[in-house]
Amino acid sequence: MSTTRNALPPVVDVDTWRRELADLRAREKAATRELDAIAAQRRRLPMVELPEYTLVGEEGSVRLSEVFDAHPQLIVYNHMWSDGNEWQCPGCTGFTSQFTRLDVIERYYDARFVIVTNGPIEEALAYRDRVGNRMAWYSSADSSFGADMDAGPNEGFGVNVFLRDGDTVYRTWHTNGRGTERLSHLQGLVDLLPYGRQEEWEDSPDGWPQHPTYSQGMGSKEIAALYGVSRD
Repeated sequence: MSTTRNALPPVVDVDTWRRELADLRAREKAATRELDAIAAQRRRLPMVELPEYTLVGEEGSVRLSEVFDAHPQLIVYNHMWSDGNEWQCPGCTGFTSQFTRLDVIERYYDARFVIVTNGPIEEALAYRDRVGNRMAWYSSADSSFGADMDAGPNEGFGVNVFLRDGDTVYRTWHTNGRGTERLSHLQGLVDLLPYGRQEEWEDSPDGWPQHPTYSQGMGSKEIAALYGVSRD
């Protein structure tokens, strides 16, 4: 018989469990409806016209409008970067490693998802391959794009969304920090587990396993070992 040293939720009969689940489900559905309302407001946000930025990709210099690759919509993840480091931000590396089937968003939603970093393109492409990313990477090292998108050198990370009309590009949405969690498959699944993320900031019952924030999960080296080009 298996045993555990961890605290356990109370054990109840089926009817009690279903009643408690129904109470929680009511809150979950209310949250879903609120998220629908937020998405509706997001679709009605005004936008701002951008100047013509030039980035550098695998094939050389490209205008921002060309990064869309004929699609009208673009999602950019602004990846934190430290020039010369073999291993970059573990949070950014872990977050972007989730996105492996981007042909779906391109084919069915007429949009593209790419990564832009302030680092030099040669380092960026090498890191992309090292950790096994599949999306296109671009460098904004020679432009103010990263800083203008609230993710300049030494400023952190972010997600920006753009709309293109001909050669004119508009910025429609931005988030950073925990705002990116809504885009994470991993955190959404882990939040369903009885013990959650097991981080100190969480409101959990007494005795639940908890660890310092960000001390759990894979780092950049571990992600590279699982998904990178040099994996066994």
